[in-house]
Amino acid sequence: MPWRKTDNPYLIWLSEIMLQQTRVAQGTPYFLSFTTAFPTVFDLANANEEQVLKLWQGLGYYSRARNLHKTAQYIANELSGIFPDNYNNLLKLKGVGEYTAAAIASFSYNEAVPVVDGNVFRVLSRYFDVETDIAAASAKKEFAALAFELMPKDNPAIFNQAIMEFGALQCVSKSPNCDVCVFNTSCAALQKKKVDQLPVKLKKTKVRNRFFNYLVVSDDNENTVIQKRTAKGIWHNLYEFPLIETDAPEGFDFISANIQNEFFKNNTLISIEGCNDKSIIHKLSHQHLHIKFWKIKVDGTIENGIDAVTLKTFPFPIVIFNFIETN
Repeated sequence: MPWRKTDNPYLIWLSEIMLQQTRVAQGTPYFLSFTTAFPTVFDLANANEEQVLKLWQGLGYYSRARNLHKTAQYIANELSGIFPDNYNNLLKLKGVGEYTAAAIASFSYNEAVPVVDGNVFRVLSRYFDVETDIAAASAKKEFAALAFELMPKDNPAIFNQAIMEFGALQCVSKSPNCDVCVFNTSCAALQKKKVDQLPVKLKKTKVRNRFFNYLVVSDDNENTVIQKRTAKGIWHNLYEFPLIETDAPEGFDFISANIQNEFFKNNTLISIEGCNDKSIIHKLSHQHLHIKFWKIKVDGTIENGIDAVTLKTFPFPIVIFNFIETN
């Protein structure tokens, strides 16, 4: 992994922000794209937000990208491009939590602070048979103390990298191959046949269902119209087609009855066609979006219309981008 071959805090920070909620295989191409487009923190700071969001498109949790951009501007403009060199000061950066601060501090500055992510929770809970609920507020402090006790204080970076890699590659969440594990004679969970029961995570996230109907308009010039999501919440500052959100799945009759009064009042509707009979279900951490796309043909030209080439330059949520690419 390219970010393991450097102690440059900019590159380590970039990789750690990207790998929050993201698998390494998915995050690596984005890391390479970002470091090509923005080789230094100054390059990232000088970019506009839409450039950053476009490159981030498909990686999800877009608040990470917005915080990344703001923090780059702060470091470039207020700190002359120099990252804080210790855990406590790194914690003060926007978008940097305990895990990310510990990773940068240990990997860049060899500070003896343990990283505690999902991999570390899993390895330590299994090896030592720790039944603490990792969703509990006290869990991170308990596991950090255990990791600190184990950590060689003269080489914390190697320890942190090793335990995270071990959790990602060997002590995986489902069906780990314990027969080939180097710790199979000393792992408490294996001896007690509790590997599949650890770590304990009792708190379950309540999922909200939302129903989105996107209106994909086309005028005489084959232009369409999009809007920016400016409200706080999912996909903030990304673009989308005009949206009708409903309380339940709706069909042709509802959309056709509601569309003319709400949208495209200056144009006569020619046709409405549903693109997908069954909703596309797009799963976010706390929400499941049930999405339908409707092709709307109108006469004349629409205000603020954009052509197909320009359309693809805007940053979209990946589910909308995929629709644009295939239609």
